[in-house]
Amino acid sequence: MTTIKPDRRSILKAGAAGAALAALGAPHIANAQAATLKITTWGGKWGEIMKGDLLPAFEREFKCTVSADQAFPFLPKLQASPRGNPIYDVLHANSNEQWKAVEFGIVEPKVDPKNVPNLKDVYPYAINDKIAGVSIFTSGIGLGYRTDKGLGKPTSWKDLADPKLAGQRGGYLIPVNSLGQAHLMMLGQIYGSGMQDLDAAYKALEALKPIKLFDFTGQMEKALLSAEVTMGVIHDSGVYRYEGTPEPVDFALPSEGVLALEQVLTVTPGSKVKELAYAYIDYMLRPDVQKKLAEAVWYSPSNTKVQLDAKYDAKLFNTPEKVARLIQPDWKWYNARKDAIDLRVTRILRG
Repeated sequence: MTTIKPDRRSILKAGAAGAALAALGAPHIANAQAATLKITTWGGKWGEIMKGDLLPAFEREFKCTVSADQAFPFLPKLQASPRGNPIYDVLHANSNEQWKAVEFGIVEPKVDPKNVPNLKDVYPYAINDKIAGVSIFTSGIGLGYRTDKGLGKPTSWKDLADPKLAGQRGGYLIPVNSLGQAHLMMLGQIYGSGMQDLDAAYKALEALKPIKLFDFTGQMEKALLSAEVTMGVIHDSGVYRYEGTPEPVDFALPSEGVLALEQVLTVTPGSKVKELAYAYIDYMLRPDVQKKLAEAVWYSPSNTKVQLDAKYDAKLFNTPEKVARLIQPDWKWYNARKDAIDLRVTRILRG
């Protein structure tokens, strides 16, 4: 290797040229650095796969860095950050919180198909008027139950009210958990005139006492596994992930329909890297990415082209006939009434 030492005249010329370029507004070297995409994502098995495999692959392909926040809750942090420089470029949350974010004006309500080509292949439920942004996965909310307690497999939402389950049935603290909120709306449909029949829902909720209440679905999962609860409201993936283990739990799809728990992505209006944000959503909708996550965490993929292995294909919502059973609550309607609902259900469950 030959090294050429510049003389003083060359250094002065180079310095003058650099100054001239700076005067003309030449880009700073920092602009050549990789862009950073700021997202939210779950922990647990989902987080392991994202951080161990899928996010590094995205970074390599798009020559960027991904900063992923797993410290829930995300919405207050996004709401408190500057609109022109938001803490996140892509918000991953469930539908109830995404609609709150839309109301606050801190996420875009829809994703333009021109920016996300894979939208053309998703099931209609993933981008319909019940969804803000796009649902990349869904789970079915139904009834989890112990198979070693002499219970028949539940067939209806009404089975949770069986007097034999007094003190052994499980639900959620409705003000803080969207599954509890969705179940409340379902009670209105089962015992009243529809999902918005709150009077019927309140009466049915009263009839479920005594009931054990939990903050999060992970707590319900542990309660079922420990037999603290013998039947409870839970999403399918929280039970199916134990398939092939000796755990005596199973999941039932109520005949009246299954509530949808969607995993939704939206883009923040003030993002500085919107093109990269849309690329990330498109990436998460790729069939190979969808298959990897679906089979790891038992989430039903939104892309119609995903080919699941047999045991997942048998149970997940991955055909037009299966997804037709999903019931999507109207979260805009619910969120507008949430404060009053919270007060009422708190009185009912504490009484």
